[in-house]
Amino acid sequence: MSTQNNDSIKLYAKKCSQILQEKDIRFAGIVDKTGNLIAGGFKDGLIPYEHDETKLHAFFEFVSKATIRNEFDESLGPINYIAARRDKAVLVSFPFPITQILLLISAEPSSNIENLAKNVVKIFTSVN
Repeated sequence: MSTQNNDSIKLYAKKCSQILQEKDIRFAGIVDKTGNLIAGGFKDGLIPYEHDETKLHAFFEFVSKATIRNEFDESLGPINYIAARRDKAVLVSFPFPITQILLLISAEPSSNIENLAKNVVKIFTSVN
C-alpha cells in the first residue's frame, strides 16, 4: 500500500471518528469500490442491531449501483447523497466519485437527514 493511500486511510479514519462524536450516529465508515470497509466502523460501546453489518453491506451494494448510474447527472447534477429512513435507523451514503469510495452512515431514526448531511459535508470538506 502506498504512503498516499495510507495517509488517505488515516485521514478518513479521523473524519469518521469526528462523525461518530455526534450523538445520534451509530456507524460511520468508508467503503472502497470492492465493498471492503477501509476506515471507521460502529461507535464504541454500541451494541449493533442483529445483522447490522450484513444490512450495511447490502445498503452499500444498492447505493453503489445507484451512484454508478449517471444518466441524470447532466440534467439534474451529480448525486450528493442517498438517504433511507427506516423504522430503526437512518442510512445515508455519500459517494466520492474521484476516489471511488463511499461514506456510509447509520444514525438513530430521529436524526434530521439534512442536518446530518450538512455536518458530514463540513467535516469532509478538506478531503480531496
